[in-house]
Amino acid sequence: MSLTALDRWTPLRAPAHWQAVDFISDLHLQASEPATFQLWRAFMERPAHEQPDALVILGDFLEVWAGDDLLRADAGVGDSDFWRTCFGVLLRYSSERPVYFMHGNRDFLLGAAAASTAGLTLLDDPTVLDFHGERYLLSHGDALCLADTDYLRFRAMVRSPDWQSQFLAKPLSERLAITRELRERSEAHKQTTGRDPAAWVDVDGEAALAWLAAARATTLIHGHTHRANRHELGQGCERVVLSDWDANAMPPRADYLRLTTQGLKRHSVYGSLAA
Repeated sequence: MSLTALDRWTPLRAPAHWQAVDFISDLHLQASEPATFQLWRAFMERPAHEQPDALVILGDFLEVWAGDDLLRADAGVGDSDFWRTCFGVLLRYSSERPVYFMHGNRDFLLGAAAASTAGLTLLDDPTVLDFHGERYLLSHGDALCLADTDYLRFRAMVRSPDWQSQFLAKPLSERLAITRELRERSEAHKQTTGRDPAAWVDVDGEAALAWLAAARATTLIHGHTHRANRHELGQGCERVVLSDWDANAMPPRADYLRLTTQGLKRHSVYGSLAA
């Protein structure tokens, strides 16, 4: 991912009639966490007057994805019923407004077939959003965690077309077993390093500034780190970090970020649903 490539990309240009764009990430939806799924479903089914003109999902929307054929699998295989329900909610929502999806480190195998099933438009990581003349740089954020060298090596491997082709050629049952093993390793790593996101590797500030300069933008919007916050980077630049979602946490976590012509504002999903 070269910085110079950013400058050559055609930005995602918001139409003039868009007045609001919502951003979410790191929901980690899975059948074993029904409370978070139900919270997200209620968020998606809010009245039309509370909805944005477009929704942008910046990765790790799904806890794991072993291939688009999960949506065609027999009932009960790899939680296929749960995934079909999720994608049905997305399709109903995307029939009313655009929904953009950027891959995260959990759902990077979501492909064109699944995106089409849900009415999603796939975004490159990173992508420049041009909203009423202001440029915002969008990313999942994992590629900027430069100190996590082991993960970055793994990321380079699994994002390569050859690795993905070989993996997706395996039987679904084998892929599901591999993804279960990877999740177990991830959980074991969290137990070793601590489950508090404050102890995890964070985005590198200098790298974020370099991306912003290449993109001719001043604000980076990203997820991945589970550290919802707003950080001044200097040189008139900032990065805004999205919330992860966990309805079972104490207190529960679920925010979305709304972009309007007045700028960015963080909203609690719980507050939005109670209003």
